[in-house]
Amino acid sequence: MKKFSINSPIFQDETKAREYLEAIRWPDGVVCPHCGSIGNAYALNGEAHRSGLYKCADCRKQFSVTVGTLFERSHVPLHKWLLTVHLLCASKKGHSSHQIHRMIGVTYKTAWFMTHRIREAMKDPVFTSQMGGGGKVVEVDETFWGNVGKNKPGSHGWSHKEKIFSLVERGGGVRSFHVENVAAKTLKPIMREQIHKDTAIMSDDMGGYKGLESDFPTYGVVCHRRGEYVRGQIHTNTIENYFSILKRGLTGVYQHVGANHLRRYIGEFDFRYNHRHITDIERTNIALKGIEGKRVLYLKA
Repeated sequence: MKKFSINSPIFQDETKAREYLEAIRWPDGVVCPHCGSIGNAYALNGEAHRSGLYKCADCRKQFSVTVGTLFERSHVPLHKWLLTVHLLCASKKGHSSHQIHRMIGVTYKTAWFMTHRIREAMKDPVFTSQMGGGGKVVEVDETFWGNVGKNKPGSHGWSHKEKIFSLVERGGGVRSFHVENVAAKTLKPIMREQIHKDTAIMSDDMGGYKGLESDFPTYGVVCHRRGEYVRGQIHTNTIENYFSILKRGLTGVYQHVGANHLRRYIGEFDFRYNHRHITDIERTNIALKGIEGKRVLYLKA
């Protein structure tokens, strides 16, 4: 796979960017976003038409490669969009919107909205298969984020913080959820739905995990309250390592993440972790394949 730098033509030239996105979205020929016809569209090359405009021979509608994607109707040049996608995919802990707006030359408001749109492309909206299985190990754990409301009357412990619940398969991927609380009635249904019943589960001694042995035949617990962190293969070090990356990114790069946007940020970190063994440009290409049907309007952001 060819390596790209931020000075590569696809990040500097609008035509090169469009051609690159066409190759990513349409590897088997131009696809009409209106009727789904494949390979039956022709380019409109007249002076009255902008570059990259096509017309479907079946439904007779016009379109470009951005129609039906999160780039549709954007006034930001496409090469700046591709560069922003690449920057978010190539950095282990992300890029702040302030940094993006300085690097690509758009306003902070525009950069903020762009990054949230891209996170929608990264986020897996529906997990179609279960994690784990026979011989596999999945670690489960919770972490907390934010200090909003810490001085509110009645606030104590972690009650004012946002709760993040994650499942990490050793040697595999991660799935994270922004949850209302970390009680058993919230966490156990997620585990039953997301994890294969033959999986070995590892957790700490938090009360919400009690009784998991009735759902999973192999269940190991480390007692953090007694200072225990590893007992042979029983540990939660994998998921703790993931949380360290997540927390360093949220604290050091993004700093202020509201509860209404947290799901997108953790989706971004999940995406990079799940594609950690490939190159930056391969990761970028996967994100670009996820742009279809992911439009986010300002009123929804």
